[in-house]
Amino acid sequence: MSNANVIRVGDDYDVVIGNGVLDQVVAAVPDGAQRVLVVHAPVMADAAATIAAAATAAGLEPFVESLPDAEAAKTADVAIRLWSVLAEAGFTRTDAVIALGGGATTDLGGFVAATWLRGVPVVQVPSTVLGMVDAAVGGKTGINIPEGKNLVGSFHPPAAVICDLDLLHTLPRADLVAGLAEVVKCGFIADPRILELAADPDAALDVQGAVLPELVARAVQVKADVVSADLREAGLREILNYGHTFAHAVEQVSGFSWRHGDAVALGMVYVAELSRRAGLIDDALVARHRRALQTVGLPTSYSIDGDVDERWRALRAAMGRDKKTRGSTLRFVALTDVAAPTRLVGPDEDLLREAFDAVRS
Repeated sequence: MSNANVIRVGDDYDVVIGNGVLDQVVAAVPDGAQRVLVVHAPVMADAAATIAAAATAAGLEPFVESLPDAEAAKTADVAIRLWSVLAEAGFTRTDAVIALGGGATTDLGGFVAATWLRGVPVVQVPSTVLGMVDAAVGGKTGINIPEGKNLVGSFHPPAAVICDLDLLHTLPRADLVAGLAEVVKCGFIADPRILELAADPDAALDVQGAVLPELVARAVQVKADVVSADLREAGLREILNYGHTFAHAVEQVSGFSWRHGDAVALGMVYVAELSRRAGLIDDALVARHRRALQTVGLPTSYSIDGDVDERWRALRAAMGRDKKTRGSTLRFVALTDVAAPTRLVGPDEDLLREAFDAVRS
């Protein structure tokens, strides 16, 4: 594991980042386990079989379950199916779950682990850039309901997070690009060096090169630093939701047809436009948002078919259900400068609409 970068999250767990580190997964299962449930995204069947074989070799009894693709995995029905598997297999509190896949898989796997017998260990094995830098790190787990995304969930720190960069070879370019939205986000809220590295899109998207591993490690470090200081999103951790208020609304209104990263990119442009109108930032920083995101191939505008006013009303209602909302007051993570996050609380309704009009194509 000489090529691996190990980042400690508080006093709780390690995030291992490197090529060929899949052999660390079973080793990360806590002592005392007799059984492991390996849940995996459909495209990760071969890697799941490799992990299951390693579990058997280590004296564990593996159970392997394939999940529906992407957000379709994050439902109560899927969670119930997995709880039934755990019940029938006799899983106890010392047994463990291994979640292998993108952010939806790690969210669902973590939620099942958090809720089975009020909490069993989970080892997160993200297979996408988005999963590595966002979903799998930090202990936030959850599922969706028709009324909104991630409204049902639990904080459940993993036993370990194993980021094998070799798994990214299977990723379509569009998913690689979408994953960079959360990386660029970390650049804007905390680490400007990320924005410099991402300015060369060919290097940033090269899974064989040296830049993408550094981008992943830097984004994980940003998240680890924030999460270590605020496990349960009492304050500081909200900065990780930069761009997410509008992004989650777009995802919900589109029936989750938008990739999460694409929606986050649009959400960052939206809140930048909103922040400029509220007097927090200047035109140059808004332009830098658009430039940084466009450079790596992320969307910065929103095409609308149909009635614009009706779409706005749907988006505004969805934003009102955001987890950061308090009562009827919208709260946005905003910036006063790069790496200088703040909060924008209760912006004027006219400004909200003007920012929406600014991101419409």
